Amino acid sequence: MMIQQDKLDQLKNQLQAFLDQLDSLNPETTSLEDVDQLIEIIEQMEKKLG
Repeated sequence: MMIQQDKLDQLKNQLQAFLDQLDSLNPETTSLEDVDQLIEIIEQMEKKLG
């Protein structure tokens, strides 16, 4: 049961980090690499949920 809670807490932290990074992006200067990094974060979270 604690393992599930730890996993959930870790995912919440990753999601918050993702949202923080997303908020800090400037549309004028964001590169494809920046977008690729965000996609990679989402894919990692999906893998951990599965």
